[in-house]
Amino acid sequence: MTKFYLVDVKDITSDIPRTNFAETDLENLADMILESGGIIRPLVLKATDTETYMVVDGHLEYYAAVKAREKNPRQGEMVNAFVISPKNEEKILKQIAIFRGLDSDDKPEVKIPIQTNNSESISKNNNFNFLEKQINDLRSELAQERQERQKLYDTLKLIESQIPKQITPLDAFNSLSLLELTFRLRTAGFTDKKAVQVAESVEKERKKKKFESLKDVLARVKIANGKKQIKGISGEKMVDIVDSWARLLFI
Repeated sequence: MTKFYLVDVKDITSDIPRTNFAETDLENLADMILESGGIIRPLVLKATDTETYMVVDGHLEYYAAVKAREKNPRQGEMVNAFVISPKNEEKILKQIAIFRGLDSDDKPEVKIPIQTNNSESISKNNNFNFLEKQINDLRSELAQERQERQKLYDTLKLIESQIPKQITPLDAFNSLSLLELTFRLRTAGFTDKKAVQVAESVEKERKKKKFESLKDVLARVKIANGKKQIKGISGEKMVDIVDSWARLLFI
């Protein structure tokens, strides 16, 4: 009696070498088997032991199933097969021989075309197009980001250029114009006349050599007091200058 089974591919062997079949044919058939969920033409097997079988008919399909299992062990694990009993083996072989003869007499040899997997090809193209679009979108976003960053940078630079720079008292003595220095000295409590005198002395001394410290300013800045030259700024007055100028953080 012939019975229909699902047989594990690894339990089947063939006495016809795999090299008798073109690898391209096996590759194509394996893909078709995986796509359709199994072979549509069951193998004809005979039992060689409790759980092992030999191919009687369908050697090409068998090796294609082996290839499918190599590609996807889970999906290609089982194969459809008729397992013949020993007492029916001779009759089944005769039947197979008759069908083979009919196939060869009445029909031209059918060659398995080398096909590309259209659905897979379409899927790959779609994936490629999707990825390409994503990349282009990201490039566009990055370009916009760079433009926005540049605008922000330019705006910050403009704002920064409009903010007055901080200046220390020593820098003020070394760099402020005569008019600005006179104004600063007035804010520190100098009279108009003395502010002008001190400012002029500062300008004269820094042309010779820049002041190195506030102590240097105290030592070098002199003003006329009659025929004498006296200190233009006392230590106590310098404290007032530093204190009042600290409130004027910007020029």
